[in-house]
Amino acid sequence: MAGILIIAHAPLASALRDCAAHVYCGQPERLGAIDVLPDAEPAAVLAQAREKLAELIEGNGALVLTDIFGATPANIASRLADPGRVRVLAGVNLPMLVRAICYRSEKLEQLAAKALAGGAQGVLQVGSTAVQNQVANHPDKYAAEGYHHHQ
Repeated sequence: MAGILIIAHAPLASALRDCAAHVYCGQPERLGAIDVLPDAEPAAVLAQAREKLAELIEGNGALVLTDIFGATPANIASRLADPGRVRVLAGVNLPMLVRAICYRSEKLEQLAAKALAGGAQGVLQVGSTAVQNQVANHPDKYAAEGYHHHQ
């Protein structure tokens, strides 16, 4: 099962981790978060990220999710990329994180592809009559069944 590390502008990483705990009625295993503060020293955050990643990585590797491509958190995250072992995706949102958690037992390449698709497919115009059609024809079992968490 792949570890997942979120590196994002504060407080987004912790907020996404907390949302995952809400959705899954408890903190998913090997899910870490690093909030990057405005005055953070990138080298210190990179060292913290490497240490956290070492705790999370196992079996099929790790997925690092970050927010804005080109921003400090993403630049730090990109330094963690290791082909076949650590994949880094930018543009993290809750649908991407939920998809990553659902598919974390898959091979790293498939996990990364599923997470990217989940993030993109999770951005929709609500209230549009096309919304149902966008989800209904998707081959992903979670999207096809409709993802529902506890109420």
